[in-house]
Amino acid sequence: MERLNIAFYTDSYLPAVDGVVTSVLNFRKELERRGHNVYLFASGDAASKKRYSNKKTFIYQGVEFKPYPQYTMAFPFNSALKLRELSVDVVHAQTPFMMGFAAIISARIGKYPMVSTFHTLINNKHVVDAYYPKNENIKRFTKKYLWLYTRVFYRKSTMTIAPTPTVERMLRRYGIRNISVVPNSVDVKRFNPRVSGKLVRERLGLRSDEDMVLYVGRVSKEKRIDIMLKACSKLVKRRRRARFVICGSGPMIEHYKRMARSLGIQKHVDFLGFVDSKALPHIYAAADVLCLPSTFETQGIVSIEAMASGKPVVGANYLALKELIKNGRNGEKFKPGDYTSCANKIEKVLNNPDAYRDNAVETAAEFSVERATDKLLDTYNLVLSRRQAIY
Repeated sequence: MERLNIAFYTDSYLPAVDGVVTSVLNFRKELERRGHNVYLFASGDAASKKRYSNKKTFIYQGVEFKPYPQYTMAFPFNSALKLRELSVDVVHAQTPFMMGFAAIISARIGKYPMVSTFHTLINNKHVVDAYYPKNENIKRFTKKYLWLYTRVFYRKSTMTIAPTPTVERMLRRYGIRNISVVPNSVDVKRFNPRVSGKLVRERLGLRSDEDMVLYVGRVSKEKRIDIMLKACSKLVKRRRRARFVICGSGPMIEHYKRMARSLGIQKHVDFLGFVDSKALPHIYAAADVLCLPSTFETQGIVSIEAMASGKPVVGANYLALKELIKNGRNGEKFKPGDYTSCANKIEKVLNNPDAYRDNAVETAAEFSVERATDKLLDTYNLVLSRRQAIY
């Protein structure tokens, strides 16, 4: 295969850690290992620009996104010229915001084929309520027209990537065509059942007979961590010896700490905040089960990382998790928004977590970096062949 020059555009990048960033980093590393060049155009602040900018990474200083200070919004006015200098073959928008618009404009100017990935449900009710202007008239307008905006954005692409068949079907219902299913990848060499979690359990002060229920991700409204905390309360009342460990940062940390206190479970919940990526494999290894109560997931990379580590996943029976989790095999699904159902499924898994281990690892193998990158390159080659047919 000829070496490709690929331009990634993203509004989300280091030091933020989320599904988009994980996907970008994994794909970039594997593509470059195979001899391709990946040039990254991302928004950031002054510190991230100084830290991460290099000859293949272009950080554009932007304006802080007030509801979520972890993110900034920037527009790279000179990126079209930069793409020409770099002899780019294909443009890949990872987000549909300012950097995404820059990708569209730059691709049109340079007549490059463009691929866009649908990573995030920006029209999710909890996202709109939490992050969009508080004025009710503006909220109603936003909810009404977000899918129109989404449809317009992704129709500008030569190809839209959906991370799961569930998302593909949803996009087709809203009139988006030319879709390729390419899962976000997980490094199954880094996350594997042989990693030890002993030191993590010791540092958390977990007893040998105490179960660890883990959450990894943004601590935000749309992730429905309230369901997990209420499930914890249920299990504590049943005298279940369990510790709930929440890894991640976000705007709702203090809210959920107050909620844990009001439920009287603060001794059973640890908020670890931002966790260095190097520690993540050991944190998964320390856990008995991952809980993902979100109804927001287009794929849920953390659920696959947990499975790769040999851990079952208890998740809401909704969107991508509905498709990924197989009851009695690699985890258990509960009724979305139902904390009693969540508690029951957590308890079921904790009664015999090893029964799920082999199937969880087998599921994760389907999402290895190597397999996902094969599919991504197939998509690039398809849009490039269409471009050659046109020009």
